[in-house]
Amino acid sequence: MTAYLISHNKGARSDIFIEDPELTLTFENGWAVFRDRLSLERGSVVLAIPAEEGVSIQRVDEDQDAEPAPQKE
Repeated sequence: MTAYLISHNKGARSDIFIEDPELTLTFENGWAVFRDRLSLERGSVVLAIPAEEGVSIQRVDEDQDAEPAPQKE
């Protein structure tokens, strides 16, 4: 199952753990955008975090054959 751990670098907030079998992460116009199959079909978003929020996003699922998350350009 695809899973990500989102940590606030400044330690001001709690970490967020998000997982879904069809979870995707893209970087769009300065935002980290998480979507699942249903949100893709509806044209919506599961979670979006602005780049200036100062977070670290780490893929933590157990699927070793999965491709790494896209890197910020």
